Amino acid sequence: MFEQAYAVQQDFNLLVDAISQNKEFLAQTLASTIKVDDFTARLFRIYMQVLEEGLAQTVFLGVNRSDYMFDCGLDGTGALRQIEINTIAASFGGLTSRTADVHRLVLKVLGKNEEASHLLPNNPAEGLALGIAKAWELYGSQRAVVMFLVEDIQRNIFDQRCVENELWNRNIRVIRRRFRDVFEQGSLDGSRRLYMDGQEVAVVYYREGYVPQTYDQQNWEARLLLERSRAVKCPDIATQLAGTKKVQQELSRPGTLEKLLPGRPEAVARIRATFAGLYSLDEGEEGDRITATAIADPDRFVLKPQREGGGNNLYGEELRQVLEKIKDSPERTSYILMDKIKPQPALNYLLRAHSPLRVSECISELGIFGVYVRQGQELVLNQAAGHLLRTKAIEHADGGVAAGVAVLDTPYLV
Repeated sequence: MFEQAYAVQQDFNLLVDAISQNKEFLAQTLASTIKVDDFTARLFRIYMQVLEEGLAQTVFLGVNRSDYMFDCGLDGTGALRQIEINTIAASFGGLTSRTADVHRLVLKVLGKNEEASHLLPNNPAEGLALGIAKAWELYGSQRAVVMFLVEDIQRNIFDQRCVENELWNRNIRVIRRRFRDVFEQGSLDGSRRLYMDGQEVAVVYYREGYVPQTYDQQNWEARLLLERSRAVKCPDIATQLAGTKKVQQELSRPGTLEKLLPGRPEAVARIRATFAGLYSLDEGEEGDRITATAIADPDRFVLKPQREGGGNNLYGEELRQVLEKIKDSPERTSYILMDKIKPQPALNYLLRAHSPLRVSECISELGIFGVYVRQGQELVLNQAAGHLLRTKAIEHADGGVAAGVAVLDTPYLV
């Protein structure tokens, strides 16, 4: 299953890139969502505005992470099931590049040299930097910088520094700025080249901008300025929209993948093999039926809003209460419903500051990083860039590392 997750990543890169170039598909898929979800609607408005003006950007960079769990069937056989694909600010490529070394050392200290030698090398930071560096090179200005767009208070800075250092090692200058800085100091010249404090920006790498709380009116204006520019955005706004939950649900409909990836039946089959059951809550008979099913048997499902960043999903009794409240309202179309994956727990120790060490029943989530670069219509880079494993105790239904629930881990393949 680990190898299957790696093998399908290039297919997912192709798929995300295809969706980002398909205006009709995005408009049709998000039509119901943008009526009730203001955040997605505002992103979509910027997307349409930029298209109407004509794209200045000619080089496109995708850094995404596809997340999976191993679903344990009733007969005990495992299946790889995709949870989601993150197309903006996919994190932990830096820190997880160090995690295997920590575990390798722990095993050696315990006298388990044989086991230590089985841990796979893993360096997503290098893979992500390779994509950013390629986009910077194709932009075509040696003097231009890469701008990391970051939050005011950055709790995950060292994860970013790993990628940043890889770029400095390639003699690529990196600056770190916030939306506020872009609003105050950013400008476009006549060719729509982006300048910050007089420095030309070749690549904007977003580590911010995926939650509504980020944006006030100034920050929306800054986002529009960035999107109108010639700089390579990672992601551009179309690629951010391609990562919405509503798009994920639409992809599971029969025939959709074939339309988006024509002439690639093998890729379609590999992608489809990873899908869990996904259901639309749009208004109408189909949405009414699945809403009623979920209210009657809430433990079978997960309710997902159009949000990134962990800690947003609803389960069990909470899922039932929310659906009861919105079942007859258009608001339900801002969510999708997904089959709940049931992984096989394993016993492990979760090491945390100020917590006693005890054995916990744990489940893990595997992420595969993907990176691709397209110039015009030509895909010049498309690869898997490493993996991430996060592990949490089974009593936590939702929440990731940043939420303080999961810890970074290393897969041990047998």
